[in-house]
Amino acid sequence: MNIVIIGAGDVGYTIAKDLSQEGHDIVVIEARSETAKRLENELDVRVVVGNGSRPMVLAEAGVVEGCSIDYLIACSNRDEVNIMACWQAKRCGVKRVISRAKGIEYEDNPQWSEALGIDEIITPERSVARDIEEILWINAAVHTSELMEGKAGSYAFRVSQGSVVAGKSLRQIGGLTPKVPFVLLYVERDGKGQIPSGDWVLEEQDLCYVIAFKQQVMDIQRLFQTDKKKKQLRRLIIVGGGKLGIQLIRLLLVDHPEVHIKLIDKDHDRCSRIASEFPSLTVLHGDGTDEKLLSHEGIELTDGFLAATDVEELNMVLAILAKSLGAGKCVALVRKDVYTQLSSNLPIDAMVNPNESLSSLMLRMVRYPQTAGSLSLIGRIGAEILEAKLPEHAPAVGKKIADLDLPKGVLFAMVDRGGEHLMPRGNLELQAGDVLLIFAMDERMGKTLKALGIPV
Repeated sequence: MNIVIIGAGDVGYTIAKDLSQEGHDIVVIEARSETAKRLENELDVRVVVGNGSRPMVLAEAGVVEGCSIDYLIACSNRDEVNIMACWQAKRCGVKRVISRAKGIEYEDNPQWSEALGIDEIITPERSVARDIEEILWINAAVHTSELMEGKAGSYAFRVSQGSVVAGKSLRQIGGLTPKVPFVLLYVERDGKGQIPSGDWVLEEQDLCYVIAFKQQVMDIQRLFQTDKKKKQLRRLIIVGGGKLGIQLIRLLLVDHPEVHIKLIDKDHDRCSRIASEFPSLTVLHGDGTDEKLLSHEGIELTDGFLAATDVEELNMVLAILAKSLGAGKCVALVRKDVYTQLSSNLPIDAMVNPNESLSSLMLRMVRYPQTAGSLSLIGRIGAEILEAKLPEHAPAVGKKIADLDLPKGVLFAMVDRGGEHLMPRGNLELQAGDVLLIFAMDERMGKTLKALGIPV
């Protein structure tokens, strides 16, 4: 396919890298000459330097009337650039246009996309806020992602000392928990990972990625984590009153009104605005790095701490500082993959990368435009989790899962059959209309969908 990407920041770079490796013809428009030069040196893509909303720049990238471009993906940091580029691209005949929008008002008003002819305007803040809520509430999880419209999720738990599952094989664990079903997808041990077999024996400190029903995740957490010091979330401090911080506050006030939340922000006007919008919230005008302020507000009694400023390096420092002062679970908002990879080497309980969610959404629309549901990327282990519907005449219909010749590194994690969610045992016979939750390592998802007869 011919694809034009506007913006070579973390999101644009990830999308350009993944799609170029799959053999697509990629042109990237980037306004910053240094970033453009780096991109051209590192990836097999063509780079155009300039403002992606200008007609002359778009024309240089091939966006002209009657062009044969399949997708234009606008993911710069400027909403106006993205939306204007998509509007022009659609008028030139680009088949599908996708725009990133940082302003939440664009998602709240779907008329924007209809009026401008934009196929998708994406603002991932709500889903990212939901992931943060899950990470804070499920105190032993270091990764969460919603699946199956919120009925299930992927979670990462570390096996603690004295855990029920330590020293047991997966078969033994399955026998111990028949009423708490889950699928263990991947285990990371000493920096190396693999998809475990039934004979795999878990050890303390293994990092385990599982798929489970959301209503049972607390029971599963207790299998992996025995630390009695980890408390349920009752007190939370948030530093940074940006969009994600506000989205999280809205979620918690509805889902967990018993949680007492304190928000700290350096911007006085922002504090006043937030305090007027959320009368029950404790809003503090101050510096989140001020140890005296944190101690005065009871940081050592806090069950959760979120660093959500606009500066990711500051967020990491804030989370480390809060941890050193006795805070419970500390979470930092970051936007670079390199920082996420450092999480196991720093005294931070979890890092959340909103750009990963945005990349996931945009990549699904390009790779799997006909699938039934969402795509989740677990960048740390190089895996995809995709919801895909089985067509009526697919070759997999009528076959048992055990009889399918799935490639190594591919698993079925769950099956949605008319609203009933089933764990994928080997003797489960697939039916037309089943929505399969598929886990695949590396670049195996596309081949798997074709083998199952699912259009991509």
